[in-house]
Amino acid sequence: MTINKVAVIGSGVMGSGIAAQIANAGVPVVLLDIVPKDAKDRTALAKGAIDKMLKADPAPLMVPRNAKLITPGNMEDDLSLLSDCDWIIEVVLEDLKIKHATYEKIQKHRKPRSVVSSNTSTIPLHLLTEPFGDALARDFMITHFFNPPRYMRLLELVTGPKTRGDAAAEITRFCDINLGKGVVKCHDTPGFIANRLGVFWLQAAINEAFNTGISIEAADTVMAKPVGIPKTGVFGLIDLVGIDLMPHLAESLLSTLPQDDEYRRIYADYPFIHGMIAAGYTGRKGKGGFYRLDPNGSGAKKAKQALKLDKDRFDESASYAAADKPKLASADAGKAGLKAVVTTDDIGGKYAWNVLSQTLSYAASLVPEIADNIADVDEAMRLGYNWKYGPFEMIDALGPQWFAQKLAEAGKPVPALLKQVGAGTFYKVESGKLHYFGTDGKYRPVLRPEGVLLLRDLKLSSQPIYKTASAALWDIGDGVVCVEFTGKMNALDDQVFDVYHHAIKLIGDGSGQYKAMVIYNEGSLFSAGANLGLAIFAMNIALWPQIEELIAGGQRAYRALKFAPFPVVAAPSGMALGGGCEILLHADHVQAHAETYCGLVEVGVGLIPGWGGCKEMILRFQEREREQYDKATGGQKLWLTTKNTPMGAARQAFEVIGTARVAKSAADAREIGYFRASDGITMNRDRLLFDARQKAIELAKNYKAREQVKDLRLPGPSGKYALDMAVADLRKSGKASPYDVVVCDLLARVLSGGQKGDWTNPQSEDDVLKLEIEEFMKLVRNPGTMARIEHMLETGKPLRNSTHGNRSHHHRCHHRTHGAENRSAPQIRQPPRLDRRGDGHGQDRDPARSGGGVLRRGRSGVSRRREGRSLRPRAARGDAGFSGQAGAGYRP
Repeated sequence: MTINKVAVIGSGVMGSGIAAQIANAGVPVVLLDIVPKDAKDRTALAKGAIDKMLKADPAPLMVPRNAKLITPGNMEDDLSLLSDCDWIIEVVLEDLKIKHATYEKIQKHRKPRSVVSSNTSTIPLHLLTEPFGDALARDFMITHFFNPPRYMRLLELVTGPKTRGDAAAEITRFCDINLGKGVVKCHDTPGFIANRLGVFWLQAAINEAFNTGISIEAADTVMAKPVGIPKTGVFGLIDLVGIDLMPHLAESLLSTLPQDDEYRRIYADYPFIHGMIAAGYTGRKGKGGFYRLDPNGSGAKKAKQALKLDKDRFDESASYAAADKPKLASADAGKAGLKAVVTTDDIGGKYAWNVLSQTLSYAASLVPEIADNIADVDEAMRLGYNWKYGPFEMIDALGPQWFAQKLAEAGKPVPALLKQVGAGTFYKVESGKLHYFGTDGKYRPVLRPEGVLLLRDLKLSSQPIYKTASAALWDIGDGVVCVEFTGKMNALDDQVFDVYHHAIKLIGDGSGQYKAMVIYNEGSLFSAGANLGLAIFAMNIALWPQIEELIAGGQRAYRALKFAPFPVVAAPSGMALGGGCEILLHADHVQAHAETYCGLVEVGVGLIPGWGGCKEMILRFQEREREQYDKATGGQKLWLTTKNTPMGAARQAFEVIGTARVAKSAADAREIGYFRASDGITMNRDRLLFDARQKAIELAKNYKAREQVKDLRLPGPSGKYALDMAVADLRKSGKASPYDVVVCDLLARVLSGGQKGDWTNPQSEDDVLKLEIEEFMKLVRNPGTMARIEHMLETGKPLRNSTHGNRSHHHRCHHRTHGAENRSAPQIRQPPRLDRRGDGHGQDRDPARSGGGVLRRGRSGVSRRREGRSLRPRAARGDAGFSGQAGAGYRP
């Protein structure tokens, strides 16, 4: 069977999110819900859900046009729409009677051998199918998505003894390849894997906060990055997913767990939680939660406050105080590993040990009850809660034998599996392959699905061909090499360019051992671009020749990649900003992960693209203009007409670069123009390298090197004047500051071709590159740009300074830019950070909201982090993943 059309029953938060992700895969989907009482429009619920999709933040749709693939309907008039659906997903209330009534209607209209699944995480599979016998049981399974479905990669799959094998295989394939999910097979037990362990962990964390007396700020400081958990920690995570969800999750588990389960022993129903919910303190979606902004504060920057824990009561007026930023030796010890954290003699170390020792012991006691093997448990926690390491990887980091001894010394039971592994480890490398410890005491290889190729697996059995401080070159098989960025935030510098040149020399003309190159890494982002920290250091001591050489060196490297006698395929995932985006523009082909957020954001720090970004965007938009001409004329050349207009490409490039527009997805990047229509999109992060390698092999057959364009027609001074007029209007309306005008002036000069630019005067790509360097260096020397870079590094927000002013090199720019109005532009919005596979920690709301540039398109679109640290669109991140029943789960 093949999945060509899907239906989703239930248009709540989860149901509509699942429908949106199916539409993102390009598959038509029917979205049905009940008929509201006394409704004028009987399909109002499903239609309203689609309207909300288009306005939601983070966006469930990768591009708005995907909404056209969703057909709304209701459960009384439109059940006939199910007749040609291959997969029907039920996402209704967690009530067995309601579910049975829904299945009864589905059974009457679905086609033979169509698959029916439930998104439940609380009701056993056999109870769901019991009234319908084999007629439903053989086609039925549980497919438990995590919320939001677009960003959270985990899908827990549960099948019954009568479920058809081919049905389970097809759903697995579709969810993996088309929806981008990490499919983990679970046993039909309460909470499956991720929520069974995750809810236990959160309960233990709350309990130990009371037991140790630690503040929630200190708890979230140590129970975060130091132990490989997203930076929300525990209490920030509960605020994120919704405090009101916690009692429901607990009730669900308590209603189905065995009587001797450890969760029953540690569970505590705290009165203060109910008090918070009653007062509207449900987390980020409500008035606040464990954290809030001071309601008595004024202005845009209200002080952050933290709850002072009292298990018996919640007092809105007296329970909050200014949030602290604790300094803990245990948190600092995270650099030395997990064991260093839990053995540090401070309150953070004690808290971390108390929480993790219970959680890891619980995990070890549940295999094989909840899953066949430990690898599936670890995968579920990495993908569902975005832990950097799964529980058994954490035990290995502590040392299984040491951990067992500590449990025994504390008088706690040692799980059988922990005793069984003894002095060994749960994972080990044999013959260059990763193996896990089985419940039978034997080690088995960790198997990857066909079509999955991971660089971290290759590293187990190989060494880099060449390596510098910022990049490495790997042989990934079949005559293809891979350039991997390895610096902080994958920032770009001359060490990266050195690896490019080494690879180009190694491959030669492609007729030898190697024939193609892939540019790829498995970090949480592709590249933050040039290292701003290094740049400001050089600017502060006036190393102008060195800065100019860095820009020229980047141009040489990117030019060499573009005109190499072999194909270059770029395979980005996550953020690809500034110079990271320029890499993609120069590649023969981009094979992008669907959650790629790319953009030329240099104007946000008072610069312009200097590594060929301006040139390549002109070429992209001229190519698009010619394609539109051919489409309109049927490929015929009309008399006295040209395929390109004087201002078309320059105007479009000016708008995209001037607004620092960041694509919200790979599909959005196509629409903006960063990607070509021919560039590929891979939905599953783990399949990206394999897909890129296959494309490189395909392109290497009869490959012909590209030639430099020498007939670039640009509008020149008259075209620049038109762009200047547009900026002047924005300045008058208050949408551009005086220094924005300065930056735009030089950007317009490059895009219009400079003084030599004219529609009758052809220019080459190299001519435009020279213009980029000239205007870039003017901005680098300008104190206004220096102020913007320093402000970005210190605050993470673009500075909209009024003038360039004068400055002394010995003082902080933003304090001394004379006459400057140092207004902070809104921070570049970032999608949920991808974990090491591409998902990750969440922070702000909008995935790459455009407009961090001088021509603002609403709110800002660029952010930073020191030393090249990047701006990530928020919705790509997703700190952790509660999910399940309609409306339950992650809440941004």
